[in-house]
Amino acid sequence: MYQIALYMGLLLMLGLVVMYALGPQRANVLNYAYGTHYDSNFFFNKQLASVIIAIAAFAICALLPLKWFNKYAKQIFLTGLVLCVLLVIMGAILHLPIAKGTNGAYRWFYLGQLGSLQPSELLKYGVLVFLAGFLSKRVKQEKINDIQETLVPVAVLAGISLIVVVFLQKDLGTGMSLVAIIMAMLVVSGMDGKIIAKVLGAVLILGVLMIAMSPHRIERVVTFLQGDSRRSASQDDGDYHIQQARIAIGSGGLLGLGIGKSVQATGYLPEAINDSIFAVMGETFGFLGLMAILALFTALLLSILRVSARLPDMRLRLAAAGVFGWVASHVIMNIAAMTGVAPLTGIPLPLLSYGGTSMMFIAAALGLVFQISRYTSHKPLEEGSDGKNLSGRRRFGRTRYASGSRI
Repeated sequence: MYQIALYMGLLLMLGLVVMYALGPQRANVLNYAYGTHYDSNFFFNKQLASVIIAIAAFAICALLPLKWFNKYAKQIFLTGLVLCVLLVIMGAILHLPIAKGTNGAYRWFYLGQLGSLQPSELLKYGVLVFLAGFLSKRVKQEKINDIQETLVPVAVLAGISLIVVVFLQKDLGTGMSLVAIIMAMLVVSGMDGKIIAKVLGAVLILGVLMIAMSPHRIERVVTFLQGDSRRSASQDDGDYHIQQARIAIGSGGLLGLGIGKSVQATGYLPEAINDSIFAVMGETFGFLGLMAILALFTALLLSILRVSARLPDMRLRLAAAGVFGWVASHVIMNIAAMTGVAPLTGIPLPLLSYGGTSMMFIAAALGLVFQISRYTSHKPLEEGSDGKNLSGRRRFGRTRYASGSRI
């Protein structure tokens, strides 16, 4: 499935082109507003470094033996979890400069000239590889619908991860992405639909509680529900960001204003090169450009689904499904927020937004899918109603590397 590498490469190149155009504007805004001294190529150079690291992460995960992920899945998960907790301790309790908080949220390790690191991305990767192994064992044992053997351990894993990410780090967007990863894997595992519906209901209730416990999240939801009936020009108001994003997309028209001609990126639109990159691209490339970007993401996601559908090994199918949930949740939540379809969430657009950690780990996840795509059968598999591993059925075509290592 070389299409995965192709689509990822096209998105990375597009992000570099946009960053080359927006970087000088962003540097001028920050230099004027905060007295910094950013060079006009600062953000492009940082993004280029991030792209190189992301490509390296993709290559490493595409070449590492799959048995390595199986062997160290628990360690990857625990390392991500410990780093997330350590970040909060170092920031909220010890007040160390390496873990500076933003509005009471501690989400990044600040490493000076090396940039920053968001440990919750490693946690997502750990949940992905660990849960793939755990659920595949339960499928093999025909215990996927067992409350005590399957649902309780998954609930504990998910609960601990969400407590750390949503309550301690105050990052609901990452929490929603974690839920998407887990739900995608539960669906593909063959779990009973009624159980999945109950799990989804519990997740929705938990989500409402998480929102209700945070005044900042309540404000965002209220702003979303009020819609266009609310008129505000204050940059401190929750409606301001959505208004400016809509202006950016609307002003792009059909064909866009052109590269380097964005007006909203000159200081009107918050987080222009980060979470709001989709709106700036709408202003730059217009409606047709946005449709092309959506087509690239759709093609990438469909490629991941095709890989998952053709994998006879359940562990590999679950890993691919988790990556699909990861990437799809980022794309849907970011675009929905920028177009006003959903409340604003601070979540980057995969492979396009400025920043290295999210890009690196999503590229690493795609590298994993690229590697396991070599073990697909030539025909899509038909999942049995019992959710069992169907790798032994002879009517399926042979895998491309039937004797290779598996995750």
